[in-house]
Amino acid sequence: MDFTLSEDQQAIADLAARIFEDQATPERVKEVEGGTDRFDRALWTKLAEANLLGIALPEDVGGSGYGIVELCLLLEQQGKRVAPVPLLPTLAMGALPIAELGTPEQRARWLPGVIEGHTILTAALAEVGSGTLGPGVTAEPDGVGWRLDGTAMSVPAAHLAARVLVPARMPGGDLGVLLVDPTGPGITRQLARTTDRAIAAHLSFAGASVGPEDVLGSPDGASPVGRVLDRAVVALCAVQVGVAEEALRMAAEYTSGRHQFGRPLATFQGAALKAADAYIDTEAMRATMWQAAWRLSQGMDATDAVAVAKWWAADAGHRVVHTTQHLHGGLGADVDYPIHRYFLWGKQIEVTLGGASQQLARLGREIAAAAR
Repeated sequence: MDFTLSEDQQAIADLAARIFEDQATPERVKEVEGGTDRFDRALWTKLAEANLLGIALPEDVGGSGYGIVELCLLLEQQGKRVAPVPLLPTLAMGALPIAELGTPEQRARWLPGVIEGHTILTAALAEVGSGTLGPGVTAEPDGVGWRLDGTAMSVPAAHLAARVLVPARMPGGDLGVLLVDPTGPGITRQLARTTDRAIAAHLSFAGASVGPEDVLGSPDGASPVGRVLDRAVVALCAVQVGVAEEALRMAAEYTSGRHQFGRPLATFQGAALKAADAYIDTEAMRATMWQAAWRLSQGMDATDAVAVAKWWAADAGHRVVHTTQHLHGGLGADVDYPIHRYFLWGKQIEVTLGGASQQLARLGREIAAAAR
């Protein structure tokens, strides 16, 4: 399988790298982390001006017409700089599903605002992403629309979002996805700080009303939840690849410049073997992520590939950030030194949308079902 980037893809990656490198400096990230909404609006504006927010969206709504592969290139660069902007919730969890499954009216209403940088979207995928739990929200008919009750936990960027894609148990047991205003009547938000210092919200629904025009996909068609979740998981894996790659680069730079007994730390066998293992882990994460992204981009079944990619992102991802922190010695635990953010992001991504055990269980269910 050849994962060599095309000229256009390389140009996208280079452009994203330049913007994140210029804007998301450690000093700027620290400044945004001290703010109230943990959102770097200046960087968001730069990404919009470069049309990177529309990179995976259709041309008929103002996007560039690329897809999940190009979106992953963008997210990998975000991971390298641990930049506090809601790219994953807005583009992978919100805009991409609306572009693929939304009605013409939904696409026209929400996607141009995303591309211009005015609209933030997100999705409540924590429960369905766990692999064992169904959504905590139910939808019952209410006139021509729907009434929502229940809870959705740890919704990323819900304090910024204009709409949340909410998976809900529909009458008959099927899963639907509804576009919900998180500030609407019947909905309460409880904000929480996550491990990576971002802000998420626990949403409670008590008779919240949703109109028929805000149902994503056909109510009588196949459930869109799996498609939404698969794209979100692969995008999350792309962020983890960037986190691991940059954390390892920083560890190599540090151990090459710091000397002990007259030699760089990097030349000691113990440090070199740890770094080599981290490099192998990072490349395995990269290969499995691209395999899953490519299958999704080709319209192929990616169920197993997505679970394999997330298993590597969770299991190897946490191993890499632990190793790179240890290779920094005492500086690894210093919250004024940038490497600690890579540890926090790596641990957050490890458990988000299902950890390693959940992915193994998912693969086991698929194998058992195929053997019947």
